Amino acid sequence: MGTFTTITTDDIRETTTVLNQLVDFVEEDVSGSATRKKFQVFVTSSGANAITSSLFHTVFDQNFTLQTANELFDMTMGFYPSSDLVTQNRSEIDANLKNLFPAESLMMREKVNIYRQYAQLLLGGATERFTAPFTQTTVNAFNNIDEALFIHFKRLFIRDGVKRETFAMRMFQSSSVINETTNRASNVVIVEAANRRPIGSKIFTDVGSSTSLERSRTGGDVGNIVNASNTAETVGLMFYQQGIAVLDMKKVFDANQIMSGTIKSVGSSATATVSGSFIRHFLVSGSIDEVLNHVTETRFGSGSVTALTFQNNTKINSTLYFCRATADDFNFSTNPTFTDTSGRIKVIGSGQENVEKSFAFITTVGLYDSSEELLAVAKLSRPVEKNDEKDLTFRVRLDF
Repeated sequence: MGTFTTITTDDIRETTTVLNQLVDFVEEDVSGSATRKKFQVFVTSSGANAITSSLFHTVFDQNFTLQTANELFDMTMGFYPSSDLVTQNRSEIDANLKNLFPAESLMMREKVNIYRQYAQLLLGGATERFTAPFTQTTVNAFNNIDEALFIHFKRLFIRDGVKRETFAMRMFQSSSVINETTNRASNVVIVEAANRRPIGSKIFTDVGSSTSLERSRTGGDVGNIVNASNTAETVGLMFYQQGIAVLDMKKVFDANQIMSGTIKSVGSSATATVSGSFIRHFLVSGSIDEVLNHVTETRFGSGSVTALTFQNNTKINSTLYFCRATADDFNFSTNPTFTDTSGRIKVIGSGQENVEKSFAFITTVGLYDSSEELLAVAKLSRPVEKNDEKDLTFRVRLDF
């Protein structure tokens, strides 16, 4: 039978360590159609002019049809229920207190409900309002996040949370514009459509969040996302444990940029040509799919450089057991080959019993409960010699 030694509370320590892993997402994964999956669940009506749309898009690290593809993050948008954008575009409220909107607007109730869902999760109430900065000493309507872009990172990448002051993202504030050159002979402006390019590249980060600790009652730790070139300009919020970035679209994008083009429309025609500002017209008239397609395809670029990055936190809880072998303990092996048929210890030469001393090699440490039931086994990387001149301590670590 083996030899046992009792482990007391003085021999047990509990500790927590944090590991950090760098995570980054490249532009083409965000902007690509093959790496961004849509879940079309919204339908306006039946027939040829029906409009379908998703409520969110999921970005993958490769073609999402492949089994090896990993989900990176979800992206969606929403409006604060009592914002000017909602109330000014609302036609009426029916007897059931449902907001009614004209045909020129699309998915307004869905956009409001998405905002309410994130407010419930992160702020503790569906009627709460996101503001950037998160805590305001004075009320300033410009700091209200009424048109929000939500980026919800997957648990595989955030692990136990995003590390403070490691988040950064690069976006274009304006979509592609046309370079113009002047024909000096005729003094006529020539539009070169081939030279379209995005402008207004900005980096947004949570720098400074470690010195201004904020906490939501349901969303956990919160940090302000700021313009890296002007840290006094707060453009959104990062909820670290949840792994959710909430961006104010009127700040991270050019809110007044004139948008013109064809989008899907409700009515007798399947499409409509619209022209108007980004916030007040495009966000209202476009479906969630139309808005997210535009944001991902024009505001993140299509190259192989990093679009978003952060470090995650992985908490490892450990229990350390210090197993002590004093000079008089564990100098005998329970291996049957340690003794011969007469019971003599083989490592001691015949006739040298009073001269040589017994020794053994420790290879395994077993942890038992009070009923002597084996609970865990720790294997040493190499055998360790034990004799009556050595006092050894083995540290067994259990991580969970």
